[in-house]
Amino acid sequence: MKVIGITGPTGAGKTTALNALVSLGGLVIDADAVYHDLTVSSASMREELIARFGDVYEGTVLDRKKLGAIVFQDKAALAELNEITHKYVDEETGKRIAQAKAEEYPAAAIDAIALLESSLLRYCDCTVAVTAPEDLRVKRIMAREGISEAYARLRVSAQKSSAWFQEHCDYTLESTEQDTVEIFAQRAQALFREILEVE
Repeated sequence: MKVIGITGPTGAGKTTALNALVSLGGLVIDADAVYHDLTVSSASMREELIARFGDVYEGTVLDRKKLGAIVFQDKAALAELNEITHKYVDEETGKRIAQAKAEEYPAAAIDAIALLESSLLRYCDCTVAVTAPEDLRVKRIMAREGISEAYARLRVSAQKSSAWFQEHCDYTLESTEQDTVEIFAQRAQALFREILEVE
């Protein structure tokens, strides 16, 4: 089984690329979804978050707004939040990869925006940057989230550039204005077939 790390800036087409891998029988491990699962299922992570940040849970449900109000104005607090949560996400991702191997999946994709800076990178056999021109990403984010162009550009400029992702990944999948979803999905599927060495 190959483990493929998939990353790239928002609005570039990662969902389409991931769906192409699923169509080849692959499993997707979404780091954000793993984190959200753990905020409910992991008692030890909950205890660590409460010990550091105080009353940020309502029963077993994390109050994200309350936690966000603490960490988004304090870089040190945000770094501590990441330190606590990343180790649990890493451990759970490892378990899900082992499970996928046991179930004989041909591939597992780790989907994480900060993949290249995280410990999850060590699980990957190769990495794929999914990129798109900035103006196209802005348009997609506006359409997807119903936000203004100014806010969409702010979101895009807060992330690393497409060039950075390309430079640090083994492969690049770039979607363009000319691509339909179907054409981009076909190109993604062709790349994954090459990586998995399947016809």
